[in-house]
Amino acid sequence: VRSPHAHAKVLKIDVADAVDGPGVIAVLTGGDAAADGLNPLPHSPVPANPHEVPLRGRGGSAFFIAPHPVLAADVVRYLGEPIAIVVAETLAEAIDAAERVEVVYEPLAAVARSQDALPPGAPLVWEQHGSNRCVDSEMGDKEATEAAFVRAAHIVRLETTINRVTGVPMELRAAIGVYDEPVRRFTVYTSAGGGVVRQRDDIAGALGVSKDAVRVVSGDVGGKFGIRNSTCPEFVLAAWAAKRVGRPVKWVCERRDAFLTDFHGRDLTSEAELALDEDGNLLALRAVNTSNLGASAISFVPLAKGIAVSSSVYHIPTSYVRGVAVTTNTTPTSAYRSAGRPEVMFVLERMIDIACRRHGFDRLELRQRNLVPPDAMPYRNPLGLIYDSGDYPASLRRASELADWAGFEVRRAEARQRGRYRGIGVANSIELNTGAPRERAEMRIDPSGIVELVLGTMSAGQGHQTAFAQIVSEWLGVELEQVRLVTGDTDRVQAGGGSASARSMRLGAWVTAKAADEVVEKGRRIAGAMLEAAEEDIEFGRQCFAVKGTDRSVGLFETAAAALDNRIPADLRGPLIGISDQVMSLPSFAYTCAVCEVEIDPETGFVEVVRYTSIDDCGRAVNPMLIHGQSHGGIAQGIGQALWEECIYDRDTGQLLSGSLMDYALPRADSLPLFQTEISEVPSTTNPLGMRGGSEGGITPGLAVVANAIVDALSGFGIEHIELPATPERIW
Repeated sequence: VRSPHAHAKVLKIDVADAVDGPGVIAVLTGGDAAADGLNPLPHSPVPANPHEVPLRGRGGSAFFIAPHPVLAADVVRYLGEPIAIVVAETLAEAIDAAERVEVVYEPLAAVARSQDALPPGAPLVWEQHGSNRCVDSEMGDKEATEAAFVRAAHIVRLETTINRVTGVPMELRAAIGVYDEPVRRFTVYTSAGGGVVRQRDDIAGALGVSKDAVRVVSGDVGGKFGIRNSTCPEFVLAAWAAKRVGRPVKWVCERRDAFLTDFHGRDLTSEAELALDEDGNLLALRAVNTSNLGASAISFVPLAKGIAVSSSVYHIPTSYVRGVAVTTNTTPTSAYRSAGRPEVMFVLERMIDIACRRHGFDRLELRQRNLVPPDAMPYRNPLGLIYDSGDYPASLRRASELADWAGFEVRRAEARQRGRYRGIGVANSIELNTGAPRERAEMRIDPSGIVELVLGTMSAGQGHQTAFAQIVSEWLGVELEQVRLVTGDTDRVQAGGGSASARSMRLGAWVTAKAADEVVEKGRRIAGAMLEAAEEDIEFGRQCFAVKGTDRSVGLFETAAAALDNRIPADLRGPLIGISDQVMSLPSFAYTCAVCEVEIDPETGFVEVVRYTSIDDCGRAVNPMLIHGQSHGGIAQGIGQALWEECIYDRDTGQLLSGSLMDYALPRADSLPLFQTEISEVPSTTNPLGMRGGSEGGITPGLAVVANAIVDALSGFGIEHIELPATPERIW
């Protein structure tokens, strides 16, 4: 049972009629949850990586962590917030009973936009806090930035809101809760994304039990995009309900509820200024970025990471950015693919284009002259973040060459002959890839011919089974089909942060390498005993241990079998296992340059993306095909947000106006061009294997590059900026 109001007091819940319905097993409310000691979900929204730019309260102000209750009790704070659950024998019976739950509400004034959340008299989402402000932070050198603006020859100002979106995964959220009374343990089967360890800890915290009392199991997830990283209330409710009724309980989200209750993303308002000298050199950046958190504080990561890389790949000597986060009566927002970076790249790249058009600078030349050169690495950006490596000028040169920027005017003229307006845009971007810093690999050599690899990461369509098998195959010499990847079960996975912030291969490959090294070292000792040779005389290659300079050898799996019997000394017996558990908090900085061309129909305002080129530097690439696939998916999402996607709320009532696929438009294959993508491989020095990450570069410059192309197409009409999504209505 979900709230039909964005903000209201719950005066009464009458479940009597529902309980008597056919097939109904139980009807549970927020009062029942409180009586059983359920807690709000224990999200940890404040970024904690010591190598990132920390959020600091302005003037020493503290952060307010707006709670995320699993069931509302006295007040509902967003449309669709759960207030009761019905457990029945069938879905149809549960739906019928839910409609008979009578709830008496007292509607309250609601606030939906971050711009409306802070003025005096604004409706308060959490009245006890006395304000809708959760974060008021500042980063950078305010005094130096103001001095740079004083001496600037040109100043560009932009106030914009980056549209709120959601992931719309093909596979909806789902959970099965099971409670084993004899051992007092929960098992929750979930569509987890942020890793089963994190989900287990969150569910245990909300249930008020120890971590050991919860097991979480999750298989492959059909789409994640960040919105599954954080734990949702329904996972807790399925477990709790299973204990209450003494039977397994299954819950599957319906598409009509997904738009209301899946975590949303983006929704950042920025008031920004860029200072330049008379030659087009960037001098300073200042901004106030306000993040709309929705009704609860799930994550401050998008705000913090966006601010940290707000200068992007450019040398901007000084900057000062305020970061504000506010609550509103809307669905909570969280990380959405490349959390926080597409927003700030949009702001900066739009201001650069505006400066070029106002003051006569060439768009490519101005960018090229302000890029951080490779010989400046490691480079400290104006907010203190240290970029370890990269060749940004080469990326821009290659993108413009591959996109045939020089030949664009011919294509523009040809389009005009067809009655269309054609434009071209370029945008650079950079990632700040961290994620949960701890990852663990357990590698077991099974004598049957299988290498089992247990990892704490999770797949959401990235091809982990293939990529990690490639790594094991390269290091141990086994065939791909001999590698079995095990993830997604807290009874097997002791640590790991799932799939987020391009961490899976970047962290997972390194711990896999270390575990493989341990297997080889143990295997050398066992093989030495088997071959009656000194350990230092044993070498390993292509799943074989051999005595140097001889033809005497023993296979990897034969060695594992020998370790399980009496053929070797007792101190070497036991399964052949390698374990690596590492904390790797140093960030990596993948970067992208994109060029986009659009054509606009002046009769309808319809925008067609006709060409798209992207150069992604991911450091060392394990499987280029998979990286291209990641890039293509990210590009499609970027174009989708730039042209069609938006979660729209009524400003006064907080009602969601885009609550179905009839109202929320998505990109389709027939509305996208073939993408030209190339991979650059400048090794990262912050990763032992030179990896940066390859999952987010496609989307990060996407908003900016599409907008830049649209404005270029409309520049003859005096258009300088357009808000997103650039729908036909907005074009008109």
